[in-house]
Amino acid sequence: MFSRTLFTLLFLLSQLACLAQDDSELAKRNGFKDIILGMPVDSVVGSKFKKDILEKNEFPAALYEVDNPNYKNIGEVKVKKLELKSYKGLVYQIDVITHKDTRLMKGMERLYGKPKYILPTDSYNWTADSLSLTFKDHSKREIKLTYRSYPVLMQMRIDKGKKIDDIADDF
Repeated sequence: MFSRTLFTLLFLLSQLACLAQDDSELAKRNGFKDIILGMPVDSVVGSKFKKDILEKNEFPAALYEVDNPNYKNIGEVKVKKLELKSYKGLVYQIDVITHKDTRLMKGMERLYGKPKYILPTDSYNWTADSLSLTFKDHSKREIKLTYRSYPVLMQMRIDKGKKIDDIADDF
């Protein structure tokens, strides 16, 4: 009787573990296809400078558009647009806009586990120690996947602190 109860308990725990997010897979991939977060933006084949931007209205960054046939599909789902944001030449955000297709979410759940639903933004989020992946409606017929690199975003904040220290030392 005890072994049967123990076996049932272990079975239920293993099922819960399977439903949890697989952070290691997200961290292992660390980006979209062969575009790795934190890599130099000029090493991405097909990237073209689009414009300079201000991230969060204070950090100077650059926006790039990628035109490469290797990134035009995710399985059978067509990719409409692929954009990269870089800070000091390093990719810190990847935006992938695709046609709306339920297979995309099912595939991501199979690969990364169940996401966390964020009610205020009506989005789904997977997180790991060094990055996050957000799945959100972009329009009526489009989905936007956003990969963000925490180390590069932290570097932005550190650089801002250094600028403030330089100003304070100048008095």
